[in-house]
Amino acid sequence: MEKAKRYLIFLIGLFINSMGVSLITKASLGTSPILSIPYVLSLNFPMTLGEFTILFSILLIAVQLLILKKNFRPEHWLQIPISVAFGYFIDLTMVMFGFIQPAGYGENLIYLLVGCVVLGFGVYTEVLADVSMTVIAAVLALIFSHRLEGVREGTVIAALLVGFLARTFGKKLVFLRKLLLA
Repeated sequence: MEKAKRYLIFLIGLFINSMGVSLITKASLGTSPILSIPYVLSLNFPMTLGEFTILFSILLIAVQLLILKKNFRPEHWLQIPISVAFGYFIDLTMVMFGFIQPAGYGENLIYLLVGCVVLGFGVYTEVLADVSMTVIAAVLALIFSHRLEGVREGTVIAALLVGFLARTFGKKLVFLRKLLLA
């Protein structure tokens, strides 16, 4: 029962993360660092952000397998269904938020900040984003479109703000962890 509760909380966190990512992406100021590479690819090829997220995650798992070799444990394979779920959640929430079409830079910033708060809460419930993804996404954007398409100030703001918010949620919501995982 305890394990089932943890998996449910993890899935909820994964869904919340996808909502935050979708809101940040809808702001059209870049996306969160962890998805910056799939986002740039989705802007340049006929696949969705969620589909590229799945493929990119599987690529990272393959690299992990190559690096860890014998130390790659069977439970590491669980990253694949999690990646698939996250990719589908992203595509689902992008459709759910299809009505969001910011009319100006101020609205873009508001959606970006709301997305950061949502993603920060989601990250609090499961994982932190990797800022190095932003650099790779920027290079890919320059290669494919000769400009920083998909990687903008929103990407940097999300990188800085989401980690801060996740730590803040972790400090302020200790009672929630005790309540849910007790």
